[in-house]
Amino acid sequence: MVRRIDSLLPIVFVIFLLVPLAPAMGQEIDAWELGIMYPNEDADNPFEISKDGKAKVEFFVENSGFVEISVEFAYDVPFGGEHDGPEGDTIPAGTNETYDLEISGIDVFNFEARKIEAFSITATVTERQGVPDPLNSQQNREGDLIIPTIYDLRIEVGDPIGPMNAGSDTILRVIVTNTGNVQDKVGDVQVTDDCPLMTTDNGLDSLMVGNIAPGKKAEGDLRVSASESHPRRHCDITVTVSSNGAMNTGGSVVVSDESRVSVEPPLRESESGGSDEENEGTVESVKSNLPAPGPISAVASILCGFAIGRRGSSNNTS
Repeated sequence: MVRRIDSLLPIVFVIFLLVPLAPAMGQEIDAWELGIMYPNEDADNPFEISKDGKAKVEFFVENSGFVEISVEFAYDVPFGGEHDGPEGDTIPAGTNETYDLEISGIDVFNFEARKIEAFSITATVTERQGVPDPLNSQQNREGDLIIPTIYDLRIEVGDPIGPMNAGSDTILRVIVTNTGNVQDKVGDVQVTDDCPLMTTDNGLDSLMVGNIAPGKKAEGDLRVSASESHPRRHCDITVTVSSNGAMNTGGSVVVSDESRVSVEPPLRESESGGSDEENEGTVESVKSNLPAPGPISAVASILCGFAIGRRGSSNNTS
């Protein structure tokens, strides 16, 4: 009996050595990691989406095991975006592979500035050394995408009703729309024209009063005057405005629009109803084609008239 126990001791010793190694071998087989390269190597830092709705995320798979692994990738992107990344890859043992996830198609103007939502990358091991993986090992990593702050304005300068006369004025309606995704206001207004005898009463101070919410408008009236000596010509008037929000953050957003005003000569009195002299009746002069009477004809006419007069007197007496 003692001899039998002595013969089993080496076997027990080997088993005792192998038992702790079994989990370690399993761990070595499944020694791989999915990771994301976060901005400034900080997982709390979001990836900022560009103004055209794009972002780029770098991620990696590290295979520390002693067999190659084949993985498949799946992605989940917020803000209604699209993604373009590898569907899968095979990573040799002891290597590290890096990949790019391209995110696009996000309409940043439809979301509030600095809004944050998470994206995710999932990697699943499908094969090990060409053999289907029985462990079905899977890892998931998440990161944040952030909507950028966009200051943007659009300006529209209305056209006049029609031509204006020298010595008169007209009104142009100016509308500024906040097409950005954050509250903004007009920081500066500049009005220029190419007619030296034209003046613009900058009645656009109302554009600079108060904030403009995203998608909202500010309106003002620009009075344009032409001097009485202004010649007939076309005048181009340009209105330029800047974003106060962009300026305060070190950026620059300047937009402009123009309108053409046609100036005609001043109205004459006849065109405005006519003067008193012109309203009086006109005297027509009628010319005859007969020759003018001479001296003999005049004397004959007098004698004829005298004779007719005497005849009339005689008849009355009788």
